[in-house]
This record gives sequence, C-alpha cells and structure tokens, in this order.
Amino acid sequence: MGLLAREFPGSVHVATLGMLETPDIDLWNYAAVHGLCVVTKDDDFRQRALLVGPPPKVIWLSVGNASTKLVAGILNSRADAIRLFLNDPEAGLFILTRLADH
Repeated sequence: MGLLAREFPGSVHVATLGMLETPDIDLWNYAAVHGLCVVTKDDDFRQRALLVGPPPKVIWLSVGNASTKLVAGILNSRADAIRLFLNDPEAGLFILTRLADH
C-alpha cells in the first residue's frame, strides 16, 4: 500500500491478498496467524477486539466517510502512537479519530 509504505512498510490491503469477500472471522484468523494488525472502519472488528482480545490487534478508524488518502494521512500522522500501541503486549484495540488538521 503505497500511501503507508514509508511509515508502515509491509502493510498489505485485503484486496492485494485476494480477500475482499472473505468473512470477518476468516480475516481475523488470518491476521492472527500471520502476526498482522487489522486496520478497519468496520465496527464488528472493534467489538470482536473488545470481546476476544488479541491477537490480532485492531486499529479502529472512527472517521466517518473518508477517502483512502485521508485515512492514510491520519494513520501516517499518528505513526508514533500506533507503533507504541503495536509494541504494547497488553493493548488490543486502538481507536483513531479525525484530527483537527485532517
């Protein structure tokens, strides 16, 4: 995913994996097995993260209707906080909202 490559090398989109139509539970399990973090606007993943916990970790985007470029900007601008979340062994859910400058 080119827009995230600098801050998050190795990021991969479900479309790249050929998993656009994959049920949520299968995406969850794939991410868990492969050590991936799920970044999503889907509330089902937020709920699962609260109920089940990691792995995988979930970054839930509470940003409303937002373009891919805007979402990438939000993620990139919060890269340091996201890395702290990813490195915290007890954290399972990180909620991102639009910042004033986005």
